[in-house]
Amino acid sequence: MRSVEGVQSAVPLALAQADVRFPNGRFQSFQVIGVDDATLTGVPLMKDGATASVLRSPDAVIFDPGGTSGKLQTPLLKADQWPRGRPHLDVAMRPLIAGDELLINDTRVRVAGQSEALPRFPPRPLLFTTYSTAERILLPERRRLTFVLVTAAPGVDAHTLAARIETVTDLHARASDDFKADTVKWMIANSEDVGDAVTMLSIAVIVGFGVTGVMMFMFTTENLKYYARAQCHGYDHAIVADDDLRAGRTLCALGDGIGTRPLRSRRSNLCEL
Repeated sequence: MRSVEGVQSAVPLALAQADVRFPNGRFQSFQVIGVDDATLTGVPLMKDGATASVLRSPDAVIFDPGGTSGKLQTPLLKADQWPRGRPHLDVAMRPLIAGDELLINDTRVRVAGQSEALPRFPPRPLLFTTYSTAERILLPERRRLTFVLVTAAPGVDAHTLAARIETVTDLHARASDDFKADTVKWMIANSEDVGDAVTMLSIAVIVGFGVTGVMMFMFTTENLKYYARAQCHGYDHAIVADDDLRAGRTLCALGDGIGTRPLRSRRSNLCEL
């Protein structure tokens, strides 16, 4: 990859899933991200002024909530950490901090800090570490490498370089904006959450328009005598129609609000899963 003309740098990136054991015996699924040992490319900004260089310590990891809430908790008391026998699940808890320890596939790792990555969809906690550490703590796989992050040389177009890499290496290469677009398209085509959201939104709109139609029918039926009186006083059909449209728009907004409120509640519940 680095021998392709126009490539300034190329570093590995590994993505994997792992069930991480907390000190009280609870398990939590994480997405483990292994970054290049030398450059640490791919680690987001850190909290409390820390830097990605903390990963250079042995068995160091950086955690991120990844859009979740309340899932990264460890026992408050030392006596409840790494108990013998039954897990201590119903004890006082506190958030993870630097210096805490976790267990991944019988390998103990040390938390070196917390990052400020963008929330992922669907929400899931993230664990950043070096590529060599990821190879050691994760279960063996035939091919650990997931992506190669390539930086184009100055003056080289990213799309042109991606096409050149595909020609030379016979690997699929995408520029950053194309990769983002492909990810969105894949999520729309394959994610069940997107289908559920579209279905709930459609039901909400149907409920909204149904409420609007019923309310408009009741309003018109009960006020027919007032329409007749207005026309007797010289109001033409255009004025009456304009009044009806204004009332319809107001009722439509109210009806859609009634229909989409359960959708918003459902969406907030999905984000907590």
